[in-house]
Amino acid sequence: MSGFQTGICVCIRLLSVAVSLVPCLGTPVNAQDAPSPPWLDPTLLPAARAEDSLIVYSSTNEQEGLPLFKLFTAATGIKVEYVRASDAVLMSRMAIEFRAGQRSYDIVQTGTINKMPPQMLAEYEPPEANNISPQARDPNKRWYGVYANYNSPAYNTERVKASELPRSYEEFAQRKEWAGKVAIDGTDNEWLKAMMQFYGEREGTELVKRLAATLRPVVTDGHLAMARATGAGEYWVSLNNYVNLSMNVKLAGGAIDVWALDPVTLFFGQVGVNAKAPHPNAARLPPISCSANNARSFSPSSDGCPRARMCSRTRRAWWKC
Repeated sequence: MSGFQTGICVCIRLLSVAVSLVPCLGTPVNAQDAPSPPWLDPTLLPAARAEDSLIVYSSTNEQEGLPLFKLFTAATGIKVEYVRASDAVLMSRMAIEFRAGQRSYDIVQTGTINKMPPQMLAEYEPPEANNISPQARDPNKRWYGVYANYNSPAYNTERVKASELPRSYEEFAQRKEWAGKVAIDGTDNEWLKAMMQFYGEREGTELVKRLAATLRPVVTDGHLAMARATGAGEYWVSLNNYVNLSMNVKLAGGAIDVWALDPVTLFFGQVGVNAKAPHPNAARLPPISCSANNARSFSPSSDGCPRARMCSRTRRAWWKC
């Protein structure tokens, strides 16, 4: 089994465990009497309970994000306010609030925290920090990996046969019959960086230009929307998308599947504590500690898959070259 397939299997197994825990959330539990989970720091808990609230900014959709924080509430009795928006919207909002001196959120979970000015994030080291891969944590202790995201192309199984799928991006760039039927998210900087690392900057740039010229991809805004549109047949192929989103659409009955091409990009969604958190003790409870455990489970292995760290956001102009 390839490293890519192994990663998908791990994701599915962990998803199954998470889903199995959800029914328990519907049963009223006295958080004071329930046994403490191993990630819960007892020295922080009394002060965190006195704050009685946790405000989360996140780019993770509610279906995936809320069950995790319901587990947090069940264990601590602390209510969570979950504010969901895209990476770009959250980055803009947090910058404005920081300049205005507002204490508006406690933790942020998104894929672009490493681009935030360090003074916006509190320095913090959770108990599990030393067990995380160095690639999944900030050396200055400002953010930690909460999940790993594999990237791959996806296709509509009613529009394209598996036997027709290209076996490389070079072959992809020759599919003139797919022109205008391929989608790419305008913020796929991780995939672009992986292409440069894998092929080299000069060859990678030329290949991306050939892909753009041949496929004339539709630039979309939102990976989940692109996965749904591909599953519905609006697009025949997603040039690149997050594997978990494509698989979610498939599990919901969409006509979509994924296939692996080198380079298979891996990047980490991150979580950090606001330097001006209104509830600083609650912010240092499980949202960070649990993230460390997740990041360790998804940490890169020597499976031969190319890896790409997070990099600066790519402009849409790449698809106009």
